[in-house]
Amino acid sequence: MTYQQEYQASIEQPEAFWQKQSQRIQWFKKPGKILAKDENGIDRWFVDGEMNTAYLALDYHVLNGRGDQPALIYDSPVTGNKRTYTYAQLTESVALAAGMLKAQGVEKGDRVIIYMPMIPEAAIAMLACARLGAVHSVVFGGFAPHELAIRIEDAEPKVIMSASCGIEIDRVIEYKPILDEAIELASHKVGCCLIYQRETRRCELTPGRDLDWQETIARSQPADCTPVNALDPLYVLYTSGTTGKPKGVVRDNGGHAVAMNYSMEVVYDMQPGDVFWAASDVGWVVGHSYIVYAPLLAGCTTVFYEGKPVRTPDAGAFWRVCEEYGVKGLFAAPTAFRAIRKEDPECKLAEQYDLSKLKTIFMAGERLDPPTYDWVVQKIKRPVVDHWWQTETGWAIAGNHMGLEPARVKAGSVTRPSPGYNVQILDPSGQPVGANEQGSIAIKLPLPPGCLPTIWGNHDRFVAGYLSTFDGYYVSGDGGMLDDDNYLFVMGRTDDIINVAGHRLSTGEMEEVVAGHEAVAECAVIGRHSDLKGEEPLGLVLLKDGVDVDEDQLRAELIQRVRDQIGAVASFRDAVIVKRLPKTRSGKILRKVLRNIANSEEYQTPSTIDDPACLGEIEGILSSRGLRL
Repeated sequence: MTYQQEYQASIEQPEAFWQKQSQRIQWFKKPGKILAKDENGIDRWFVDGEMNTAYLALDYHVLNGRGDQPALIYDSPVTGNKRTYTYAQLTESVALAAGMLKAQGVEKGDRVIIYMPMIPEAAIAMLACARLGAVHSVVFGGFAPHELAIRIEDAEPKVIMSASCGIEIDRVIEYKPILDEAIELASHKVGCCLIYQRETRRCELTPGRDLDWQETIARSQPADCTPVNALDPLYVLYTSGTTGKPKGVVRDNGGHAVAMNYSMEVVYDMQPGDVFWAASDVGWVVGHSYIVYAPLLAGCTTVFYEGKPVRTPDAGAFWRVCEEYGVKGLFAAPTAFRAIRKEDPECKLAEQYDLSKLKTIFMAGERLDPPTYDWVVQKIKRPVVDHWWQTETGWAIAGNHMGLEPARVKAGSVTRPSPGYNVQILDPSGQPVGANEQGSIAIKLPLPPGCLPTIWGNHDRFVAGYLSTFDGYYVSGDGGMLDDDNYLFVMGRTDDIINVAGHRLSTGEMEEVVAGHEAVAECAVIGRHSDLKGEEPLGLVLLKDGVDVDEDQLRAELIQRVRDQIGAVASFRDAVIVKRLPKTRSGKILRKVLRNIANSEEYQTPSTIDDPACLGEIEGILSSRGLRL
């Protein structure tokens, strides 16, 4: 079937389309009612089906002859450890972990917080919860006590599963003191913590509350899979907002399993037995969807990597992993490849490895700038697929569907909407705009399976944040346009549009132009207040390693590039060289905080920031240049 036929069928006859996809997974009780409204009036999929996600991801494959196939490969350059679990071994480990939880009183519907580093036990913990029908909430390992406490209060877990420490490139992060402080801060008190002791740094256990993971699991009995309804929650994942209470995105079991299984074939062109590597962390949605659930549901081998794209030990780390495990599909954020490009501009290290099994490189999580896209294509000589999705959707809203009919690439576009996503561009009054016109990216309801049906414990917030802006639509919060070929261009968050003398301009578009300069490794363009024009853009520029330029000359060249490619209307008049840009641990540049700094506004240092010290550096640089208001 062609992309157009598949897409059209999904939009014109969604129930028939998704019923067909639902037949590709093994239900305990097949759904008879494919689409219906729930008590909140929200569209829900496969409402009367019964199944178990862990069964589909593990037991099903063992029963169908895949028991000896590698399911999960753990590779940790920060510790030097490597481990491979077959489907049979992983099923056994998960069943024992589920038995360990069951012995602590965890039942269907109970919540379990998982606060762990990138070790196999994190995936085992997730799948063990799914096996029991318990709801897991993974919190990124290393999050500050206050942020962990907020999530404990909101999720009200019966048990917390954690580890003694996490390991970064050059430091060890002790988790236990963070966990202890978070439990002290939270009003909800947890009765039991299961702590996995890592040899790198063991910790003291709190008597009466903490249990040693290894000792406890050794005396546990394996637990069977608990049948759950398709609408029962599988997990709650909190979005990393910079201020206020985080939103607990709810993912149900049935729609999620169908969507994950479908996406592995259609978006990623992955078949049972193929090796897939999402170079992310289980603390983020990419880790949930494409490190743990989707590859295992599809019978693939997933790579579980505890390391970085650079400095573990060098910028050839990604290529080493691809060769060693025969990776067919590699998925990472553009920032990972910018880091590689910065340290190895000619990509010489890749030449040391056999990448013959690597077919496609996928990128998401932030805007893929054309210079990064061009560099990876030129140096690695593989198709690069930019696809766009959100924590809320759980899988790609749009992309180049490698398992259907790969389309020609247009630089700066995430290609075409995925089957099931009726993407529209709306003006401020909620009316669709014409081709090539910018507006708010919205998805006409119903959302496809796998997307969030609510916010944990706060349905009103879900409606207010996503459904109330335009009647009958989910609003993405991003701006963009669809061209004549229905290719989607995501220009950035709607608050990344700046108003220069009445002209609405995309800072993302300016970033593309600035990043195209041969000396620039990465950049951020933000809006500063201007008494004359309302706002004016300011570029913050990170140079490639080994590049030595005159800052005044570079500034002049960047100003001219923006003038030539966007026009004088952009009023791009200043650029500053910085040593580093503030990012979340998942690699997104904190543009809102940069805007606050440039406009001398108060800001809260986000809990998600990877390197808080760089904020002070940037304040100093902008102040010395007179660029803070």
